Amino acid sequence: MATREHFSTRLGFLLISAGCAIGLGNVWRFPFITGQYGGAIFVLIYLFFLVFFGVPLLTMEFSIGRASRRSLAQSFETLEKKGTCWHLNKYWMIAGNYVLMSFYSVVTGWMLLYCVKGFMGEFGVNTSAEASAAAFNGMLASPATMMVNMIAVTAVSFGICACGLRKGVERITKPMMILLFVLLIFMACRSFSLPGFKEGISYYLAPNLDNLAKNGLLEVISAAMAQAFFSLSIGVGAMQIFATYMNSDHTLLSESFSIMILNTLVALLAGMIIFPACFSYDVEPGQGPGLIFVTLVSVFSNMENGAFWGSLFFMFMLFAALSTLIAVFENIIAITMEYFTTSRRRAVMINFCVILVISLPCLFGFNALSGVHPLGGNSTFLDLEDFIISNNILPLGAFCYLGFICWRGGWGFDKFLDEANRGKGMKLPRWGLPYYRYVLPVVIIFLIGNCYYNVFFAG
Repeated sequence: MATREHFSTRLGFLLISAGCAIGLGNVWRFPFITGQYGGAIFVLIYLFFLVFFGVPLLTMEFSIGRASRRSLAQSFETLEKKGTCWHLNKYWMIAGNYVLMSFYSVVTGWMLLYCVKGFMGEFGVNTSAEASAAAFNGMLASPATMMVNMIAVTAVSFGICACGLRKGVERITKPMMILLFVLLIFMACRSFSLPGFKEGISYYLAPNLDNLAKNGLLEVISAAMAQAFFSLSIGVGAMQIFATYMNSDHTLLSESFSIMILNTLVALLAGMIIFPACFSYDVEPGQGPGLIFVTLVSVFSNMENGAFWGSLFFMFMLFAALSTLIAVFENIIAITMEYFTTSRRRAVMINFCVILVISLPCLFGFNALSGVHPLGGNSTFLDLEDFIISNNILPLGAFCYLGFICWRGGWGFDKFLDEANRGKGMKLPRWGLPYYRYVLPVVIIFLIGNCYYNVFFAG
């Protein structure tokens, strides 16, 4: 096998790994649930789980990647003891990458379309929320429109990956992530001048005991736990792959904390953009896609120089989505290259065709197949695919990684510590085995159970 590429700089590793973790959920979900579940109280609970739940799991995934220098295709075989079957878990974990991309590529296409519409001045002036909703629904009803944009973002992302790690992924993603942070900080600073800044920030971050009591402490804890887990993209090897390209100059706990800080910064700043704008123009904050494509489009159209600010916002959203798309595509390509011993460009061409095909159910689920409700109610194929990856494969993948490190017959906790603690920086203690072996699995089991309860029994 050819010599494996490495990142040219540590900053490249941190920004690209953070780009994988920084996704659309950070922007449209974290701000909403923060305001809904108690503001600063929720943020503190979220940070607790991020530090004591998310970071240890991220460190674990990084350690397997750096120690094996292989993707999911061969990492378990490289590290497992002879005669064990841990490597069989890789197949459903690999499948998770494809399930994620089957709908994420479609949603990234939405971001491209709205970014272009913003720069073309198509948000209008003083556009009502009803008109914004009609425009969004019109896009969903047009499979041709969505397909063109989905193909565009998929082709660009695979094209970047085709150029290799340094010449493609690092060269493009590093400046894109820097620009993402510049845009985010610039727009957050702009929020200070909005008339509803004080009310928006108060709703967003001020401690709200009434909301805490209204939702119940257990529900707030569950929401914070889920957000901490899903915000770091742990469980399908998407973070592992970048550890295979890194050096051993710094401990993995230090790198995990750096990525956590970048990830949290984006989430917090996104709320500083969204809520002051909503409160300035008397718009009730929504949730999910409605917040982005309906509420904020209406807000920008009513804002002075709104076309400019709306364009910047959707450019930021597009960069956040593309960074995840490129990162997961790189994982898929590396897996294909290792498993089938093929070239990078051939792996790109094959997977480009695969992604286009498996994205069709999600794309047609809003129009031609809109009468099909896989999970009942008004659910779509996007809801089904999100349920498969978020409520099943991601937490089960993390559980598998834990077992591989901590349980008899796996890689071994001592070997994990030796790898994780190589280099300068914070180190994991050897007395942490019971925490990894007993506490973290219980938390993951609770997370899975709570996800199923929310989908099938709550409300």
